[in-house]
Amino acid sequence: MKTKSDETEPTCCPEFDPNLWDDKLIEWKNTKFIRDKVCTFFYMPLNFGKTMKRLDKLTSEAGLSLQDGLCLSDHTSKWNMDIYLAVDSEIPNTENVMLTGNYYSKVYEGAFQNTGKWMKDFEDITKEKGFKTSKLYTWYTTCPKCAKKYGKNYVVVIAKIDE
Repeated sequence: MKTKSDETEPTCCPEFDPNLWDDKLIEWKNTKFIRDKVCTFFYMPLNFGKTMKRLDKLTSEAGLSLQDGLCLSDHTSKWNMDIYLAVDSEIPNTENVMLTGNYYSKVYEGAFQNTGKWMKDFEDITKEKGFKTSKLYTWYTTCPKCAKKYGKNYVVVIAKIDE
């Protein structure tokens, strides 16, 4: 049950519409992102909030908007995660990258402890569809505070499809 204070509590994350990303094929052509790093401990992010504040400051100072609130996470090891934040233009003093290719996305909802199950399900689905995937990203669509306010914790798994 939502209380009056829940309705007036500010949010920092846009509300996510899972229908736009669930079981979808996406084509990106030179889609702009800025990349940064997050330290992790056995895949658990340690400085995610600090990194996101830094990226938010960079985009705000550049007068740019975020594209769909899209923020991809690439767990490169137990100790590091690369963050790709979609932007509408290049930003000085940061690492600008572009992603091009065909991607498949699937939306999951629930506690982060289910990530292992989601990844297995995603692997099964992509195999059933005959996709050969290479790069795998996760998109944690809201921070914990906003997920609580919205009542849903959506996570999108996105994979690059190799031809």
